[in-house]
Amino acid sequence: MSDKGAFDTNVVTLTRFVLEEGRKAQGTGELTTLLNSVCTAVKAISSAVRKAGIANLYGIAGSTNVTGDQVKKLDVLSNDLVINMIKSSFTSCVLVSEEDEKAIIVEPEKRGKYIVCFDPLDGSSNIDCLVSIGTIFAIYKKTTDGEPCEQDALQPGRNIVAAGYALYGSATMMVISTGQGVNGFMLDPAIGEFILVDRDVKIKKKGKIYSLNEGYAQHFYPDVTEYLYKKKHPEDGSAPYGSRYIGSMVADVHRTLVYGGIFLYPANVKSPKGKLRLLYECNPMAFIMEQAGGRATTGSQNILDIQPTNIHQRVPVVLGSPDDVQEYISIYKKHNK
Repeated sequence: MSDKGAFDTNVVTLTRFVLEEGRKAQGTGELTTLLNSVCTAVKAISSAVRKAGIANLYGIAGSTNVTGDQVKKLDVLSNDLVINMIKSSFTSCVLVSEEDEKAIIVEPEKRGKYIVCFDPLDGSSNIDCLVSIGTIFAIYKKTTDGEPCEQDALQPGRNIVAAGYALYGSATMMVISTGQGVNGFMLDPAIGEFILVDRDVKIKKKGKIYSLNEGYAQHFYPDVTEYLYKKKHPEDGSAPYGSRYIGSMVADVHRTLVYGGIFLYPANVKSPKGKLRLLYECNPMAFIMEQAGGRATTGSQNILDIQPTNIHQRVPVVLGSPDDVQEYISIYKKHNK
């Protein structure tokens, strides 16, 4: 705080940061408007998450979504908030949500040039026990002429123009990248603004933590089993890696970004194609991770190089510190010649 009063006028808010970045890029301002609308949706979701128990928003909404997960009341609310905020910003033409089976084509009078793929409330199976949850999004430009359609969203992650996630934990945090590095913003509830707290975030080259659901150990492929054994029994006599797994992708990936290490949701015998979705979970997280100096792979291919064939396509994902991910890739290749 400065001595000018309760609020430091030199703090950088997310709104100001995005405006400045847009001006540097000499853009039209459309991406700035879109990011600000996502930011507003995140503030509204954060508010709903904080009072969910009191407002009776916990529990099941009585349906399952397109990927077979049970839908919670907060899921429905969050999805509506993101869709309505983006539509009313007049910046997008196609929306892809985890909660909707088909892509949402925006009405002609509200269209812009961007495509937004998002998971409105990731980790929502953890809502009722107050574990951290989040929102993930990736933004692409429409690359074709003609009427917008679902096909427009099937772009590799290399085409992302901006991506990020919001984490609703002990505080509400937004981590975003427009391809110029990664920056972290924390919501100050006193003024209702996201404040820049982590500028140009970089992940450690190597960490000390691995993160995956070992409950599936009996279904793991040999490459994952060998990698885990090496983490627990290092051959060079160094300390074994610690294990941390929350079961909420945003929380697990955020911790990996902050502390270094590796996050794995690999393919296994039960889920040979992996479980996490490419367009609105793996691609945005891989983009953030690469922008922070990390890596993201399926084992055989860089996540951002995958050409999607379906908007709800699942892929295996391993991401985090570059040295840790490279070690996994080497073991994967040995087992998958």
